[in-house]
Amino acid sequence: MNFADKAVLVTGGSRGIGRAIARQFAGRGARVTVHYHSNRAAAEETQTSLPGGPHLIVQADMKDAAGIQAMVETAVREMGRLDILVNNAGIFEEHPVAETSYEDWQASWQRVIETNLIGAANASYCAARVMMRQGYGRIVNVSSRGAFRGEPLGPAYGASKAGMNAMGQSLAKYLAPFNIFVGTVAPGFVKTDMAAGTLAGPEGEGIRRQSPLNRVAKPDEVAYAVLFLASDGAEFMTGAIIDVNGASYLRT
Repeated sequence: MNFADKAVLVTGGSRGIGRAIARQFAGRGARVTVHYHSNRAAAEETQTSLPGGPHLIVQADMKDAAGIQAMVETAVREMGRLDILVNNAGIFEEHPVAETSYEDWQASWQRVIETNLIGAANASYCAARVMMRQGYGRIVNVSSRGAFRGEPLGPAYGASKAGMNAMGQSLAKYLAPFNIFVGTVAPGFVKTDMAAGTLAGPEGEGIRRQSPLNRVAKPDEVAYAVLFLASDGAEFMTGAIIDVNGASYLRT
């Protein structure tokens, strides 16, 4: 778990799980590019909290293919190389069938799939092309247990994460001969700012009880699994999906 002088790009790195990932990489010697979409202040806060460096922040809309390409090019130009990509950026939208118009249903599916899946696919492509030239690289996707257990109120989210799982496994097979390895981490509920309202509300106790640990994950616990998959020595786990859900959902 030594990332000295490795160049890492973390999408959605301005807060929550992404911030924890960026901090853990930086704490183990990496130079980190923190991607953000709209909250530059949060990205700057993350950047200034990172030990070592130099570290970078970069803006991009994950629905914008050209913006993603520019994001990767900026990271490579400023850092000199790109060793690790973490596809963490994502959105969740509720669109229950009985309460959503057909037009809103289509729009929500398009936003979620374009951001969570196609955005990650485009970032993976741009990063992989750099890594192929280098002869070295790691790509780690942050998926969700929702890919397996279903998301009845946000089916596009569950579908996007299931697609991310399959994408990661397909890329793992293709990229292995280039010394590029791909893994996926699938968390359940995580104690982040975005989840704070839900966890503090009437549903919170039931969510915590889904795990025999009677709690949800901490961002650092998800980050640790990401770093493990990105580490030298984890190569033979390429294509793996690691569950980080406190046994709240078990699969075989």
